[in-house]
Amino acid sequence: MRKDKKVHIQTFGCQMNVSDSERMLQLLSGIGYHHVDNWKEADLLILNTCSVRSKAEEKIYSILSTIKGKLKRNSGLIIGVGGCVAQQEGEKLLKMAPHLNFVCGTHNIHLLPQMVKEAEAGKRVSDTAFIDNEMRFDLFPKEYQATGVSHLVTIMQGCDNYCSYCIVPYVRGREASRQAEDILAEIKSVASKGVREVILLGQNVNSYNLGAGSANFPALLTKVAEIDNIERIRFVTSHPKDISSELVNSFSTVKKLCSHIHLPVQAGSNRVLAMMNRGYSREEYLLKIEQLKKARPGISVTSDIIVGFPGETEEDFKETLALVEEVGYSDSYCFVYSPRPETKAAEMPDPVPKDEKQERLERLLELQRGLSKTHNMSLEGSVQKVLVEGSGGKTGQISGRTSGNRIVNFPGSAELVGNFVDVKIIRGYQNSLLGELVS
Repeated sequence: MRKDKKVHIQTFGCQMNVSDSERMLQLLSGIGYHHVDNWKEADLLILNTCSVRSKAEEKIYSILSTIKGKLKRNSGLIIGVGGCVAQQEGEKLLKMAPHLNFVCGTHNIHLLPQMVKEAEAGKRVSDTAFIDNEMRFDLFPKEYQATGVSHLVTIMQGCDNYCSYCIVPYVRGREASRQAEDILAEIKSVASKGVREVILLGQNVNSYNLGAGSANFPALLTKVAEIDNIERIRFVTSHPKDISSELVNSFSTVKKLCSHIHLPVQAGSNRVLAMMNRGYSREEYLLKIEQLKKARPGISVTSDIIVGFPGETEEDFKETLALVEEVGYSDSYCFVYSPRPETKAAEMPDPVPKDEKQERLERLLELQRGLSKTHNMSLEGSVQKVLVEGSGGKTGQISGRTSGNRIVNFPGSAELVGNFVDVKIIRGYQNSLLGELVS
């Protein structure tokens, strides 16, 4: 078996996909592949895809089309598609792209080495079968690699909420939680290899639950905080309806829990939230924000927001703007609604013109840009504890994150990577902070 084979994985979408790509690389190393940064140098190219929004999906087809024209220079290149588009389209992708070698669904990463071997032998293969229960976690690698000072840890997969716009339950399956002892074993392993921060992942992470008498999500956070060398804990993504009083209290009692929460609101209008099947009202959401801010003063809150949901009126949109301003998000990820196959919203009448949706998005982005800058400027003069992650935006700078998940660039040596340092914030910009080391 060749030991010098090269693979490039291009990852799209959420941090779950980033984590899946890490698993892919670990599995492929067992059959002689090592990672390269440029796909043109690779023997194997994998597109790990996202289909949450139509633009992300369209980008994959564009890339596949572009690659087809460049295969003349590297006719031996093996090409695979994984992730949510793979799960959604399956064998259709093989028919659409004759130069594509394999399609690997979201529950079939464990089959990747065998699929690649078959592709090397000239076969074209597809596997998108669901393993729609907790047994899917038995297929995780038992040895855990640490690739930096921060480590992504999958604790649950899938979603049972069926929001009317969302394709996740169809491409990721129903909710299943991983055994607590396996999660803790992974974290202890990477902590011994230099990891100082863990990010607990799930499509609906705070619904983690192994049943009556077992650890729920707040209990799991407490156990993770007891692990030596782990200094920070983050988690994404949360569903507002599953933010329990016990989880809110964790921000008071679990000191290693970072001062940041990503809590997607999606819309500020009760009428639109009901059409979205989100399971909470505007008032309930704002109450939970109030409770979180009381439990952890200074907590940074970020969100996802959909603009132009089918039937959204100007008044609905103004309610969203008002909510965004009231919460004061440090960041929000804002997108124009795009219909997704199999979802209920795709069948709803949608009278709002595209140009009006785009105009609303621009108004929301303008508001958020101002809020982000105001939030960052409010930190000027403060001293923040920063976990140094790597090089900064300019020569001679290093970069890291605050507990509130703000990026800080400051002069310093690369030898500080992996360490916590105190940094005085000199200036707050829209997307980052500038600081200086406190000696």
